[in-house]
Amino acid sequence: MEVIPPERFPERNARAFVDFLTYCQEVARKKKRPQLASVCLRVKHIDPLAVLESIYEEQQLHFYLERPQDEEALAGAEAVVEGRFSGQNRFTEVREFAADISENTIAVGDLGASSTGPKFFCAFTFEEDVSSEEAGFHPATVFVPRWQVERRGGAFYAVANTLIAADSDLNALAARILGAHGKFSGFSYSSVNTGEPPKVMKTTEVRSKPFEASVVEALESIAGEDYEKIVLSRAIDATADKSFIPLETVNRLRERFPSCFCFSINNGEGQSFIGATPERLVGCRDEILETEALAGSAKRGSNAREDAQRAAELLSSDKDLREHRMVIESIRQRLSDLGIEPDIADFPQILKLANVQHLRTPIQARIPEGLHLLDVAKALHPTPAVGGRPRAKAVPQIASLEGFSRGLFAGLVGWFDMAGQGDLAVGIRSGLFSGNVARLYAGAGIVRGSDPDRERAETDMKLRALEEAIQ
Repeated sequence: MEVIPPERFPERNARAFVDFLTYCQEVARKKKRPQLASVCLRVKHIDPLAVLESIYEEQQLHFYLERPQDEEALAGAEAVVEGRFSGQNRFTEVREFAADISENTIAVGDLGASSTGPKFFCAFTFEEDVSSEEAGFHPATVFVPRWQVERRGGAFYAVANTLIAADSDLNALAARILGAHGKFSGFSYSSVNTGEPPKVMKTTEVRSKPFEASVVEALESIAGEDYEKIVLSRAIDATADKSFIPLETVNRLRERFPSCFCFSINNGEGQSFIGATPERLVGCRDEILETEALAGSAKRGSNAREDAQRAAELLSSDKDLREHRMVIESIRQRLSDLGIEPDIADFPQILKLANVQHLRTPIQARIPEGLHLLDVAKALHPTPAVGGRPRAKAVPQIASLEGFSRGLFAGLVGWFDMAGQGDLAVGIRSGLFSGNVARLYAGAGIVRGSDPDRERAETDMKLRALEEAIQ
């Protein structure tokens, strides 16, 4: 990406924007291909989710990601450039697609802070090959939005992206960009009375055989040493009396789960995948890579003493600790294969959410030069926290045991910038929304010692949080 120094176009008016776009057009003619022109300006206080809610159109691609406790949020919509890929090389193909766009991007504006400016928003389904009709999304989706708003602590940014071709009308584009930034500088959040929230009329389990039977079958395979662990999930279809409003559900999730990554991605065809996940697959900022092992769960207590007791039991549970160590060792090995020596905490922590507590071990490392965030994602996904171990033996058995396509559930949603920094979260505690039907997902890890009834109870607990949020 070519970054234009601020002093070259110091003014913030139509003439300056035309001058900038004229330069972009000259480059487009020289390279004989359109250039992505990106203008990033700092604006007043803005709530990315509220902006997205105000201008939401279900037939437009959109993306939103926020972890409230970090005071960071991103939203964007309308694809300027987009790509869809499938197969075992999808991570590599997304990286190559992004590299090509980056080489033909010219940015100007308030770009002094780390990782400001245009971003790629992306989603990867759990399976590397699945039809978009079945999953709702292609195996890999990546796009640069026409507009993007961002909160980073106390700073707020609006980014406008547009393609400049040899014959583009620069005056019209400059007026559009200037108008958009003016709007975001003093955004007027439209107020829409949606009436009473949807009421769920029925729920239907999506599977051909009982979940407990699948757990028993998996335990038999574990006893036969086919694999050590497998994650089995459930899906339920909740049908309401009227269409769901997915972004309102996301807002309820972010209020209840401030330590989770709350997200929404729309496929441009009226379907939205939303959720509040506690799990980051990989993040990269300033050459520091962050990931985590998240496996092992227990209910929250009804008071402080009961809560502490359940946390203590979780920290001493042989079954949960074995499950947790499998995830740590898998991540350690796969990072080592990339030439990364991770710094892994000596003991797991307790991550407390509103309805559940987990064993969590944070993992950090310095990312080697030339290695991209997507290279790490390709190596790690899926971890044993959502797939199984060994991966090659356990993961292929999931589809037949579950009886449905996971789609983006336990897949990845996130972003990366043109320098390779970014965040990819694991799409758990989530649902696919289409009109008045919401398919909700939850899973549990199965290892030696797992009890079918307890695993079902765990998935019930996770599903309940989503069911409460949608109505």
